[in-house]
Amino acid sequence: MQAPILQMTGITKRFPGVKALSNVDFRLFPGEVHALMGENGAGKSTLIKVLTGVYSIDEGTVTIENQAVSIGGPLEAQRAGISTVYQEVNLCPNLTVAENIYIGREPRKFGRILWNKMNKEAARLLKERLNLSIDVTLPLHAYSVAVQQLIAIARALSISAKVLILDEPTSSLDQNEVHQLFSIMRKLKNDGLAILFVTHFLDQVYEMSDRITVLRNGELEGEYLAAGLPRIELVLKMIGKDLKLLEELPKLSEEAGAATGNIMITASELGRKGAINPFDLEIRKGEVVGLAGLLGSGRTEMARLLFGVDRPDQGKLLAGESGSPVKSPRGAIDLGIAYCSENRKTEGIIDDLTVRENIILALQAARGWLRPISRKKQDEIADQYIKMLNINPPNPEHLIKNLSGGNQQKALLARWLLTEPELLILDEPTRGIDIGAKAEIQKLVLSLAKQGMSVLFISSELEEVIRVSDRVAVLRDRSKVKELGSGELNQQQIMQAMAGG
Repeated sequence: MQAPILQMTGITKRFPGVKALSNVDFRLFPGEVHALMGENGAGKSTLIKVLTGVYSIDEGTVTIENQAVSIGGPLEAQRAGISTVYQEVNLCPNLTVAENIYIGREPRKFGRILWNKMNKEAARLLKERLNLSIDVTLPLHAYSVAVQQLIAIARALSISAKVLILDEPTSSLDQNEVHQLFSIMRKLKNDGLAILFVTHFLDQVYEMSDRITVLRNGELEGEYLAAGLPRIELVLKMIGKDLKLLEELPKLSEEAGAATGNIMITASELGRKGAINPFDLEIRKGEVVGLAGLLGSGRTEMARLLFGVDRPDQGKLLAGESGSPVKSPRGAIDLGIAYCSENRKTEGIIDDLTVRENIILALQAARGWLRPISRKKQDEIADQYIKMLNINPPNPEHLIKNLSGGNQQKALLARWLLTEPELLILDEPTRGIDIGAKAEIQKLVLSLAKQGMSVLFISSELEEVIRVSDRVAVLRDRSKVKELGSGELNQQQIMQAMAGG
């Protein structure tokens, strides 16, 4: 047998109050795609950060090409031949695209950066490897999250690597971009590169992976050949119990799509130039309205208008029975509207606050800082929502940055549920989280609607949108092109509307 290019043995990592990894083994061979699987909190991100030197190892060893290594930081990891693309875009938004790709490795002559050469090399790399033609002299923040993800991948590819780690690289990509990335992965695999692939999309796991390693609760569950591991068995190994969560989801009633409750929000010819074309939308009490569309179709732009984050340049937006105009996020909150952004890292969690502090943030803001919530009340609230949403680990005093992405998402949901909104806008609430957490959030959405809350549910997964929605509005090229009722909700109808067919 071929020797592994990377071997991790007995890896243990502790944080205050929690053991994130316990005696984990992992190996990676040249010329293979190896999927790392597990629920949120299973230890996948921690294992990657240990391997890349972001975290130090408490116990265990790492060998690369049979040589023991001690990786003290990301730069040392790069020098050892390990290149990483993380789930959340981890670049510098104020720097140009070219600077982000070559930061720390800029071409120089006599100590001076060769800007023209760097820009040309960055443009060539993006075009040749990712078929992406953009102005590399513009700052990163000028581009969408999807393009930023591709730039992060380009940066990883620009480094001569023996091991390429892709942590949820497709979470912000549309179908064409995913196919493009997979073509690149296949080429790199054929060139002998070892690829560690982390994703929550089972189709992608089985399309790309040769082997699968499963973690559960910070421990190694096992390593398997992908071809010999049926999907249902993989799910069972990830959760450690019989999973019927998705099948147990409440089915939509026969009356779905015929909501007769009071109107919660009405958008009439609402639009913003360069973001989304004028649209009409009405959401009633106790109704779940789904938004479907390809990446860049205007889903997030619509949500930001409805919450008052962005100002429309035409049309009207009225909320509640009184028909009050929505003019700002604070005004939206006062009118009973809450918004969970798709970008939880920069528009959601506050890294250096605890889970408790993140949860009570919106309620405290609504009360005003002159009426502070007592510490006793904060503890009661945090404990209640941690139990209700199964946030793990269940310690309200943990820094939220040390939680997995799915548990951070649950904490954000808790923050807004605490304000008891009448309309909850959820933008990609299940992006990058595991199947069990997805099912919990879907159950929660249906439960909230049953209690009379209105929900605008945005997701790139059509099956998920169909499962929870009473109606679905379809967007294409920044326009609302169709609205489907319960009797019309199927993937074919939605995809035809999205594609213009």
